[in-house]
Amino acid sequence: CAASRQAACVFGCIPVPWLCDGEQQCPDGTDEQCGQAGECCAISSVCGTKKVQCPGTHHCIPHWELCDRHQDCEDGWDEEGCPQQPCLPGQWQCRNRVCIMAEWKCNGIDDCGDSSDEDVCAPCTPGMVRCDEGKCILESLMCDDKDDCLDGTDEPSTCGKLHTAAGCCPSGWGQGEGSHTAVLPHVMLCCIPTVCSARVDIRSGDLYWLAFLHLSCSRTHVPCRDGTGCVAQEYLCDGEKDCADGSDEDGCAQLCITPGHPAPCQSHEYPCGLGSCLNASLVCNGQQDCADGSDEGGNCSVPCQRSCTHLCYPSPQGPRCWCGPGYRLAEDGLSCKDIDECTEWSKGACSQTCLNSPGSYSCGCLPGYLLEPDGHVCKLIGPEPKLLVAVQSEVLSYGLRSGHEEVVLATDKDHVVFSLDYDLVERKVFWMDLATESIRWQDLNSGKKGTLVKGVRSDCIAVDWLGRNLYWTDGVAGQVLATRLGAAWQGIPEYTVVMDGDMDQPHSLVLQPLAGLMYWSEVGSHSRLMEASMDGSRRHVLLAQGLGWPTALALDLPTQRIFWLDEKLGSVGSAHLDGSSVKVLKLPWVRSPFAAAVCEGQLYWSERKTWSVQQVDKASGKNRTVLLKRHGQPHGLQVPSWGAPNPAVPALAVLAGTNGCAKSNGGCAQLCLPNP
Repeated sequence: CAASRQAACVFGCIPVPWLCDGEQQCPDGTDEQCGQAGECCAISSVCGTKKVQCPGTHHCIPHWELCDRHQDCEDGWDEEGCPQQPCLPGQWQCRNRVCIMAEWKCNGIDDCGDSSDEDVCAPCTPGMVRCDEGKCILESLMCDDKDDCLDGTDEPSTCGKLHTAAGCCPSGWGQGEGSHTAVLPHVMLCCIPTVCSARVDIRSGDLYWLAFLHLSCSRTHVPCRDGTGCVAQEYLCDGEKDCADGSDEDGCAQLCITPGHPAPCQSHEYPCGLGSCLNASLVCNGQQDCADGSDEGGNCSVPCQRSCTHLCYPSPQGPRCWCGPGYRLAEDGLSCKDIDECTEWSKGACSQTCLNSPGSYSCGCLPGYLLEPDGHVCKLIGPEPKLLVAVQSEVLSYGLRSGHEEVVLATDKDHVVFSLDYDLVERKVFWMDLATESIRWQDLNSGKKGTLVKGVRSDCIAVDWLGRNLYWTDGVAGQVLATRLGAAWQGIPEYTVVMDGDMDQPHSLVLQPLAGLMYWSEVGSHSRLMEASMDGSRRHVLLAQGLGWPTALALDLPTQRIFWLDEKLGSVGSAHLDGSSVKVLKLPWVRSPFAAAVCEGQLYWSERKTWSVQQVDKASGKNRTVLLKRHGQPHGLQVPSWGAPNPAVPALAVLAGTNGCAKSNGGCAQLCLPNP
């Protein structure tokens, strides 16, 4: 290993900044432990986990000052051995040599990591203020109940002064008119009959930003009590502490019940005063089962004489009706009605299909999947699913269960494997080679390589393994193009323009061959998600609001949802394939996503800034894990989840009938484009 910039690991060498960074890169974890020489201890104790120590000194510098073309260590150690890879056309090189899109300069976001893309930027003109995303808007548009900023930061919680009912909301959550602390939205709506909203009189931009800095959560998120961060509304009272101070789980049992919202305690449970739930059979039994004793005393001696549909139990507040599991008490307080877990428990009930039944529900799986013993989660049957990742000039295969890694493809060192996709039928990897402006392929069985087409530049390619075509986007020309998978380069380009015109920088592209549909993102002046048939017909807008730079798309066919990662807003979004049921989670580790994929319950994506591949739970955005970290930017990424004609998937042949080009090339002599 290079002594000045690298540290020894079991399998090789890792950069010094990876030592004690909170993420284990060495299989034995030695990069996060104090070694015999005390390297990690010295870095942690002298510099802390966010900085590195110049060798032989007590001088500490931040990670982002490494390779920033400025000598920060006296001996120049921080500028030794830095990569010299040039940026691609249309990109801009930061001071630290990271490449970003040229359009991201002066957008109000530190895209480089060293702020060099925001160092010399013109401020907003007088009378205007800058959104968190970077756009300047008129001061008069602040707090007008409309999201003029893409991320909604022009409508912060400080826009309204909230009157709260004393004793209803959990203690510590912004009581009183003069408070600048927001009340959790679902608590406020639950507990307060009326909400009196008053405009904040903002006389100047300075005054606005002073108030705004205290509460800058978007509308889909709420602030933690200590003011250190924001959490998604879905995370409130979900049983996990997402705020550092745990305030997102405080007082959850005391929330009052509103029509259409599940009760904090189920109808066969009794809410104790300190937040826990007690089985109704233990109430008024002569023993204090609640920690505060609230389950005894009071009117416990009053006999049950109510006409309850299910059962009646005594309580300190008097007799109450209660329902068995799977039911809830109706508005009349006597009868019970079924809980539709499939609808109300949109996350957590079943990973794929859900069937409701009176008092219960059952989960099912699509062909090719097997229901786990827990009765909720579906897993792919057959061989272990693999993640294909392009890192610089190589394509790696990563076992999603075993963690086994291997290099399955390697090109010339100066040729970067950009976007990639996989042909499930012939086991070929296709990729975009920017150096030669060509789309190339390699057979993983024989190792044979070839060129599909030359003279093209693309941000994203996608394989129609059923119709035997390959599609790609051309953001500069504003086009989607296609060619046959079996085409061989003969010196003359053989491809067709599928869509042209009214396309604002098409970027990421995903296909649904079984249905003959394609989806793509546009990242121009007005970002949007689009859908069309794979012949370019029936084009329509899927989503056009709440988007910044949706640079990575992925389809999750078992749940019929499309996922996107937004580079500008730092978020993960998803929606049904008809554009409904939109859900957005702001995640701090989404910084520079390039490609994404979904497999089973996980969302995977490649991060260029941190040179890593990461995963999160696709429903909640939690349980983030760094799978790969390499000496180079990762780009294309795929999880081939359907095997080639597989005996374990008998429905595959039937489903193939929806793609008109799947049989005999649709009767076409050359290119066949599906039109379902």
